[in-house]
Amino acid sequence: MTSAKTPRRASGKRGAGRPGRDEPDLRARLLDVAINRFAQEGIAATSLRTIAQEAGVTPAMLHYYFGDKQALKQALIQERLLPALAPTRAALAEKLYPADLIATFVGGMSEVVSRNPWLPPLWVREVLCEGGELREILFSEILPNLPRMLAQRFAQAQENGLLNRALDPRLLVVSLVGLTLFPAAGAPIWRRVFEADDLDPQAMARHTLALLSSGIAAPNEESSP
Repeated sequence: MTSAKTPRRASGKRGAGRPGRDEPDLRARLLDVAINRFAQEGIAATSLRTIAQEAGVTPAMLHYYFGDKQALKQALIQERLLPALAPTRAALAEKLYPADLIATFVGGMSEVVSRNPWLPPLWVREVLCEGGELREILFSEILPNLPRMLAQRFAQAQENGLLNRALDPRLLVVSLVGLTLFPAAGAPIWRRVFEADDLDPQAMARHTLALLSSGIAAPNEESSP
C-alpha cells in the first residue's frame, strides 16, 4: 500500500517583474523618479530602462506598474500634473476682479511650484519647446479654457473701468505665466548669478505681485518741511 503524497508547499517565489508580498508599493516612487528624469532630460530622451535603474528596480517591475511609456506619461498627467493645478484652477473660477484674479494666479502657481519643483523645467521642455510631448495635451486636458476665461474676465474688467485699457487681456495672461513659471525654471541660473538662495517661491510671488500692482515707480513721499 502506497503512502499518500504530502502536498507541496508554495515555493514563495514570485513571477519576474511582480512585487513580493513584503515589498511596499513602488508605484508612487517610480512615478516620482520618472517625472524628475522627464524634467531633466525630456520625455522622449528618457528610456524606461533608465528610470528603472535610477529607481533600483528591474525594467520588468516598471512594466508591471505602468506598461509602456505612453501609459507612464498618462499617469504623470492624471496623477500629478492635473491634481497639482486643480486647486488654482478652481480658485480662479470664483474670482471676477482683476486684482483677485492676479493674486490668485500668482499665489496658486507659487504654491504649485513650491510643492512640485519639477513642473517649471518640464513645462519648458515639453510644452514650450517645439516637439514637446505635452503641448497638445495642454489644450485638451491640462488647462482647458482657463486662459480664455482669464482673458475674458480681464476684458470685462476693462469695459468696467477696472483695468488699464492699454493692456491686452490676452497678453496679460501670457505675462502671468511668464512671471511665474519662467523665473522658477531659470532659478538655478539666476540664483547662482546673484547668490540668491534666499529667494524662495514665496519671495518670488511677493515680488511679482508688487510688480504687477505698483509697477516700478517709487511711491510718492510727502516732502519734508
